[in-house]
Amino acid sequence: MNRLIRAGIVGYGQVGRGVEIALKQQRDMTLGAVFTRRRPNVIKPYFSDTVVRDYNDMALYEDDIDVMIVCAQSKADLPEMSPHVASMFNMVDSYDIHAEIVEHLDAVDAAAEKGGKTAIIGVGWDPGIFSMQRLLGEVLLPNGQTDTFWGEGLSQGHTAAVKDVAGVTDAVQYTIPNQDALEAARSGRKLSFNATERHERMCYVVADNPSEEKRIAHEIKTMPHYFADYRTTVHFISLDELRTNHHQKKHGGHVIRSGYTEKSHHQYVELTAKFDSNPEFTGSVMAAYARAACLMQSNRQTGAKTVFDIPLTYLTSRPIRDVIREML
Repeated sequence: MNRLIRAGIVGYGQVGRGVEIALKQQRDMTLGAVFTRRRPNVIKPYFSDTVVRDYNDMALYEDDIDVMIVCAQSKADLPEMSPHVASMFNMVDSYDIHAEIVEHLDAVDAAAEKGGKTAIIGVGWDPGIFSMQRLLGEVLLPNGQTDTFWGEGLSQGHTAAVKDVAGVTDAVQYTIPNQDALEAARSGRKLSFNATERHERMCYVVADNPSEEKRIAHEIKTMPHYFADYRTTVHFISLDELRTNHHQKKHGGHVIRSGYTEKSHHQYVELTAKFDSNPEFTGSVMAAYARAACLMQSNRQTGAKTVFDIPLTYLTSRPIRDVIREML
């Protein structure tokens, strides 16, 4: 594509803003518009020249937007929104419910194939970059074990899930790794911890009505795919305390592959990530994969894809020979 890639953002929360910032740093991309289900005049973009339009007007921009970057909640929005967008536009989303991601892939694939578009789902750091590292570790060390640890940090998807509980004014959720399990994974010792015991989930919640706190805590702790299988603690606090003490967006984690080549030779590979801003890093990953979606569609590689399907060379705007010369 010789001209600038024209991207759109669907949804303008923290990740949407992160994408807006990321697009300004791409030399071959430009932001066409943000599409919101809220009233456009209440949205205050990060950059003053960002155009905001109504979500229901999105179809009018089929000839003006090359790829949509969908920034919405996995639990409440993306199962319906992603197929709808993918039927009209090349698309990237950050669907992050691991247990249901194959079903989401199939639903988006049907819509994208019908529209002749390319959609990349589950884009971010997990799913996303961490997923790639898990697969790479497994193929490099087939006789071994992979362990993923998240945090310590604020989880966007889990925070959104808590906010969706009836009676919640606002909330944050922190994921905290079990340090004993983390060190055991690095050392190659077989873990005695199951997946859900490797993390603790800590929720800080502002309730509309204190009399509802018991019900709210129960709904959070029993929520499938998010909290039901984890050691979860719910703290109720005031809105002032939440805004004062829980406004940072830091996060990160580790993917560790530990194994043996010859039986006495222990090898391990670890990817460690630390983010001052979880949503801004997620936005940066989504912007890179939006470029790939456009390239794949121009090569008639349509339908729904994941990060496993995308060559690394599709993510960069740089000439491939320069990349090979400098990085190989």
